[in-house]
Amino acid sequence: MADKLHFELVSPEKLLKSADVDMVVVPGTEGDFGVLPLHAPVVSTLRTGIIEVHNDDETERLLVAGGFAEVNSEGLTILAEVAMPLGAVDRSSYEANLKDLQEDIQDAKDEETRARAEKARDQILSILEVLDQEAA
Repeated sequence: MADKLHFELVSPEKLLKSADVDMVVVPGTEGDFGVLPLHAPVVSTLRTGIIEVHNDDETERLLVAGGFAEVNSEGLTILAEVAMPLGAVDRSSYEANLKDLQEDIQDAKDEETRARAEKARDQILSILEVLDQEAA
């Protein structure tokens, strides 16, 4: 029986984590799900939330927004639009970006520009909601 699960977390910028771990809890769109070694194959879209990486009595928490998780015989791979350690999240930066995006939506000259700004705004709102839940 496999003792560890191979886990990789990839964002557009870089490979954030590649390690053999005990378990990962993933925020899927249908609900959170835990992945252990020898988990059945599955593909899921992600909702904005916290990934919990459990290894040797330690838990690492990472913020993710958007993307996919795939479990296969090689392990778990998460491709996320946004991913970072929870401790590295700069809330004030997200709040400033939100204000800018709200202005962009009001000033949009065409529907495509407005739609892009609304999508980015919605992602930031979901990140801020997760941060609020964590603070509570």
